[in-house]
Amino acid sequence: MNHKGRMTVVGMFFKKWLYYLIKLRNIIFFPFVIIYILLAGLGIYLIEPQTFPSFLTAIYWVFTTLATVGFGDYAPVTEAGKAYTIVLYITGIGLLSVFLGRVFKYVYLIDKLKVGGKMKYTGKDHIILIGWSTKSQLAIQEIFKSDIKTDIVIIDDLEKAPMLEERLFYIRGNATDEKTLLDANLPKAKGVIIFADQATQDQFAGKDPLLVDGKTLLIATAITLIEKKFNRDIHITAEVINQQHIPLFEQVKVDEFIPTQEMISHAAVRSLFSHGVTHMYTELMSTQYGDSMYEIEKQAEWRTYRDAFIDLLDKGATLVADGGDMHINQKLDYLIPEDAQLFVICDKQTFEQLNPKAKQS
Repeated sequence: MNHKGRMTVVGMFFKKWLYYLIKLRNIIFFPFVIIYILLAGLGIYLIEPQTFPSFLTAIYWVFTTLATVGFGDYAPVTEAGKAYTIVLYITGIGLLSVFLGRVFKYVYLIDKLKVGGKMKYTGKDHIILIGWSTKSQLAIQEIFKSDIKTDIVIIDDLEKAPMLEERLFYIRGNATDEKTLLDANLPKAKGVIIFADQATQDQFAGKDPLLVDGKTLLIATAITLIEKKFNRDIHITAEVINQQHIPLFEQVKVDEFIPTQEMISHAAVRSLFSHGVTHMYTELMSTQYGDSMYEIEKQAEWRTYRDAFIDLLDKGATLVADGGDMHINQKLDYLIPEDAQLFVICDKQTFEQLNPKAKQS
């Protein structure tokens, strides 16, 4: 190896060591500051035990001294204590300033990562909304009105979080990518709502409607694969633009579907023949009128749907469905199966009286 080559190797060696030292400095800086403050407090506590009756008092004095706020409630009175304070001023004030500066910097970086969707969500029992649009914004408002505790995680590819709320989190990425879904902690989610991609819908729905539902189907497939991998059963609700595609989604375990264009058109036509029907739909699907639809548990004393219907009516609730079956009025004398999924319409207070567990949670 010639001289120039040896110099290059030596230069690379020193660069690596310099990088290592800088990295090491950042790692040990925070522990060093903590140790410095503890030793500083111990020093003044040993020098003037009469002035500083406890170690905690000494630590308190060190903080107020280094922060230059100096309340004056404690101060050294001996020559040794005053000399010690001068040394503390010289060595510690700058150190604490750098320490606080770095703390603020890390807080800023964490906030920046959160807004930019680069931080993993570590909570559980949350709701994941995939795709940002006016519909997802309305869904967020509805969730916030219906539940005061559940967190919401949005997955999209926007540069920054579309909304800033206390219980709202943002993950930036491709929802068909396993890493993105795991960053949103999908295995521990309460449920997922997949909204049709707005950009694809605006640009290609007229030319090729398959593209919109195709992307939704890919996302549902990715979620199903994670369900199998982690042996989890996650409730999935999807928006399907073309109702003819629904059987395809059922193959990848989509539990429910957001009303399609055909359903909306049906409601619009029905409103012409039965005035006010859209108001009824609105009340069933929203909590803005006070009453809403809730799921309740079957009570032991209810043998038939009639037993449940009459008992609930006396308590201020109306039994309307068992799962997807809304023909309760035609089967009042039928026995209620053990796996019944009963839905009632009532206000929130009545629901909490019928289901005390809901109030506790």
